[in-house]
Amino acid sequence: MPAHQDQYVGPRDLTRWTTPVGRFLVRRIRPLVRWVGPHTALLLIIGIGGGIAAALTAASAEVYESVVEADGVAALDQPALNLAVSLRQDWLNAFITGYTNIGGPIGMPILAILIMVFLAVSRRSWSPVILLPAAAFGSLLMTVAGKDAIGRLRPPVELAVPPYESSPSFPSGHSLNALVIAGIVAYLLVLRQRRKRTRALTITLAVLFAVTMGLSRVFLGHHWLTDVLVAWTLGIAWLAVVITAHRLFLTFRLHRTAVRDHPV
Repeated sequence: MPAHQDQYVGPRDLTRWTTPVGRFLVRRIRPLVRWVGPHTALLLIIGIGGGIAAALTAASAEVYESVVEADGVAALDQPALNLAVSLRQDWLNAFITGYTNIGGPIGMPILAILIMVFLAVSRRSWSPVILLPAAAFGSLLMTVAGKDAIGRLRPPVELAVPPYESSPSFPSGHSLNALVIAGIVAYLLVLRQRRKRTRALTITLAVLFAVTMGLSRVFLGHHWLTDVLVAWTLGIAWLAVVITAHRLFLTFRLHRTAVRDHPV
């Protein structure tokens, strides 16, 4: 695989770090890459980042619970649920139930595996095989950590659309996983898309999928709105970790190739 593969998003070079924080990361991680190589370093960074993300999710759960109890953002929860109930119709309930199943524990893994295989084979690249499972595993850790830390009850069963769910409500796993998977797929796609309009369309579709999946959970009465809002926040943060790790990998792979081709 050429060293420059996936290096650009349009005119932007992902291996150029213009911020002090970015340059600091490159300096600190370079010794690790020299020791274990770029691919292993990528996995280690994502693994460590996933553990930290899960721990921070569990720790921040206490802050979230305080906000909920103090009304704050949670003042949106009951009005949002009331609006959802007022909009329900049998045909719409059935349609959205089918749609939300795409983001469930069966639908989402199947979809992610199919996309991963297609991208890996069509590109002859290991990047989808590494990034998609790593991103999905991290979002799963964050979901489990958040649910175990709070154990927040879901909306009342009488206001929900069957089939009912009994696991803790915070955070919305469907919302978190849908955003992370859609985000990573969009990232992998835009790496190979040369037209700005195509990249914009890809990102727009990913955002629409993540947003509608989250809102479907509120519509069906399976989650409070704040469960979805926090899931989106966590998902964006985790996406940033995974994409940053991949940028570091691209940076050091390019550097290693340059040294090999032009030894001092």
